Amino acid sequence: MVGDETDVGLYDSTVDPERQRDLLTDGEIPVAVYGLGKMGLPLAGVYAETTGAVTGVDIDPDVVDRINDGENHVVGEPGLDELVAEQVDAGRLEATTEGPEAAANARIHVIIVPTLLDDDDDPNLATVESVVDDIAAGLAPGDLVIAESTLPPTSCRDVIRPHLEQESGLEDDEFGLAFCPERTSSGRALEDIRGAYPKVVGGIDDESTRAASVVYDELSSNEVHPVSDATTAEAVKVFEGVYRDVNIGLANELGRLADELGISVREAIGTANDLPMCQLHDPGPGVGGHCIPFYPHFLLSQAEEPMDLTRTARRLNDEMPAVTVDRLERELEATGDDLADASVVVLGITYRAGVEETRASPAIGVIDALRDAGADVAGVDPLVDPADYGARAVDVDDLADESFDAAIVVTPHAEFEAIPWADLEPMVVVDGRDAVDLSGTPHRRYTLGGTADGRPPRGDGGADAIAADERSLTADGGTDERPTETDGTLENPGADDV
Repeated sequence: MVGDETDVGLYDSTVDPERQRDLLTDGEIPVAVYGLGKMGLPLAGVYAETTGAVTGVDIDPDVVDRINDGENHVVGEPGLDELVAEQVDAGRLEATTEGPEAAANARIHVIIVPTLLDDDDDPNLATVESVVDDIAAGLAPGDLVIAESTLPPTSCRDVIRPHLEQESGLEDDEFGLAFCPERTSSGRALEDIRGAYPKVVGGIDDESTRAASVVYDELSSNEVHPVSDATTAEAVKVFEGVYRDVNIGLANELGRLADELGISVREAIGTANDLPMCQLHDPGPGVGGHCIPFYPHFLLSQAEEPMDLTRTARRLNDEMPAVTVDRLERELEATGDDLADASVVVLGITYRAGVEETRASPAIGVIDALRDAGADVAGVDPLVDPADYGARAVDVDDLADESFDAAIVVTPHAEFEAIPWADLEPMVVVDGRDAVDLSGTPHRRYTLGGTADGRPPRGDGGADAIAADERSLTADGGTDERPTETDGTLENPGADDV
């Protein structure tokens, strides 16, 4: 046991629990945070303001240098610039590339690096294991290791704990290990870390759970929710992501019915959600980011159960960029244009408005599908360079000087509100997010799933758009039938992949 305060750890300590809290918040229990990315740096900042003794570890020397200069390298996180500058200036936060050295000086070790997927969509824990190697090099009796990285359930028990034992030479009852899932959204990281939601804590043993609860009871203003063990805590985080992916998959499947039913599915969803037991999400052009598209595979890769629902939802969401381009192709055909000869501008490359993150962004799939169809593709995004993703870069202020046959709204950045749609040449606009107002303009508008205020997908437009719509509806002898999910060029793409 750790029995005095000269070199105190929280795990298996005989120091009075209240005194443990005092030592933690007085900077007497040093912390190392491994990973200083878009979630790691905000977490390190909050640890620093709470404990006063944090070393952040990152493999990128440029990131480390900027942090040590008091600079925040993460874009779009309110308050983070000030927090990093304050904590570095006060000597409460520093950064290094030397993981083993940081581990030797720390008593609490926090892992927050990404868990990626390999080419077969299986989780790749190589980055996590590399961090565990660094921690093991400095691990001492009484230390507490906390994993915030999202992991496949059983990772703490079956991967991290034996890895720490083997590399450190310690027995598993000499150090603590807990999983405490990061429950943070881009753009509100500090708010979330400081206590927007209850903090889930689950250890590999009861003492690990207790020690981690002490830490997060100080870090968070919200309640700490201990669960039975680390595997349960890991499952909580993965289940949250799977729920959202399945719900979005359902919304997208319903949204694709809008043409066939001749209604706005968005309006129907919004109205259905008046009942508290119904919480349908919104349809859209796909699911992006570093979380939702990945977490289902953490279960699919290891479960013996078929998990057909989860697998189908993932396929549906993966299809949505192609579905969005298909809808554009139909609208162009209705005006007598061919997608293969069209110039198309994609509005929004990042997966989410205001967030500099493109991992799994639907826009990438949209660009790829357009290029495969032979279209000339341009892109507009205030945060990233569209040329890096296969689209000719256009500045939002230069759109009025360009000429396009079509536009697809994928990610509605705030900067797009200034687009002078009335000044742009008439085009087909596929709005994947119900985000643009084209009233009084000459554009032919198609809103994926329809609009929230009740217009079906093929909503109103200017005189040119209405005339074009009338031409398309009478071209085959006067019929007023509209294309449906089964009479177009796309019939449930990828259904054989289930």
